[in-house]
Amino acid sequence: MVVGIGADGPEGLSPRALALVERAEVLCGGERHLAFFPEHPARRVAIRANVETLLRRLRRLAVRKRVVVLASGDPLCFGIGARLVEAFGPERVRVLPHPSAAQLAFARLGLPWHDAVVLSAHGRELAPVVARALAARTVAILTDPRHTPAVIARALLEAGMEPCQAYVLERLEHPDERITALRLDELEGREFDPLNVLVLRRERVWQPLSLGLPDDAYAHRAGMITKAEVRAVAISKLRVAAESVVWDIGAGCGSVALEVAGLILGGRVYAVERDPEQLALLEQNRQRHPRPNLEVVTGEAPAALRALPDPDAVFVGGSGGQLGTILRAVFRRLRPGGRLVLNAVLLETVSEAQRRCARAGWPTELCQVAVARGEPTAGGVRLAAANPVFILAAQRPERA
Repeated sequence: MVVGIGADGPEGLSPRALALVERAEVLCGGERHLAFFPEHPARRVAIRANVETLLRRLRRLAVRKRVVVLASGDPLCFGIGARLVEAFGPERVRVLPHPSAAQLAFARLGLPWHDAVVLSAHGRELAPVVARALAARTVAILTDPRHTPAVIARALLEAGMEPCQAYVLERLEHPDERITALRLDELEGREFDPLNVLVLRRERVWQPLSLGLPDDAYAHRAGMITKAEVRAVAISKLRVAAESVVWDIGAGCGSVALEVAGLILGGRVYAVERDPEQLALLEQNRQRHPRPNLEVVTGEAPAALRALPDPDAVFVGGSGGQLGTILRAVFRRLRPGGRLVLNAVLLETVSEAQRRCARAGWPTELCQVAVARGEPTAGGVRLAAANPVFILAAQRPERA
């Protein structure tokens, strides 16, 4: 049994929840939760950093004992409840929730939250939190001692968020709870109790990049950019999901990486580029189109790929003569079911990629994109053809 509990401890529990806790033979929870029941006769198990060790211990104890796990608020809202259900199965875990910190925060502010986005920076990477917050009008963010309201505010402002209305709600349900209302830019340098929730209310919302923005939306060198129409087709072949990890190898000025980052708010894009001039253009474009979930990796593939997390999708826009070694790295690292997309101008390049994918047992599909754009001439419009581009897409089988 997993019982949600608030900062007011046993007083805030329903009679049913309190009865379940009183009947427990093993009482598990954080030190703060267990301190609410100093006289409880049950065996006490404190939740610490090593969750896997805890799960193994609870599995042994649950064979003969009634186990109750105490968790803050709603255990299935960024809490341990989800991990317990995953480990033991929904048929063996019952969850009795308490109002979550986000629920309490919106209730205190008198704000409807049916369309709010609830995020957690508690023990998590901040970049995906920032990306998703940028796309939401009403946001609640759970903080931690490292990702404080001030730190989160700085990251949001640097990513392009306007100085919107912000609220910090501290020690909810304690007798000394406090609500501070201010602008987002006024949070920097401010300190708050570690138990807090940050709520943002915005008038306008950051919009993700559209697919295939015009080429002049990006700074680029002498036409060295994946053209808008080709870019749109190539990105569609990647089939990215909301939380994908994507490598863009030979990212150039970053047009593909930036548009992919705008599509996967909870994901991460790594733009790998070796050329200093291209890196400078990429940085210009990142300033023009802020993407907190885009990380620039300076270096040459495949060596520059070693420290990156395994990808769900890989785009190869340039190989610098290292196509074979790059593809070998992708064959090792791309996750099962993941997608590889390669753009090539030369038939020899796409032929080599096809051969290597065939040897790896990866099915491929090939198309050529030939675009002609209208240009005014002699009182009319003529079509000016751009160089055709091959787009090779491959998929790693779910099972080898």
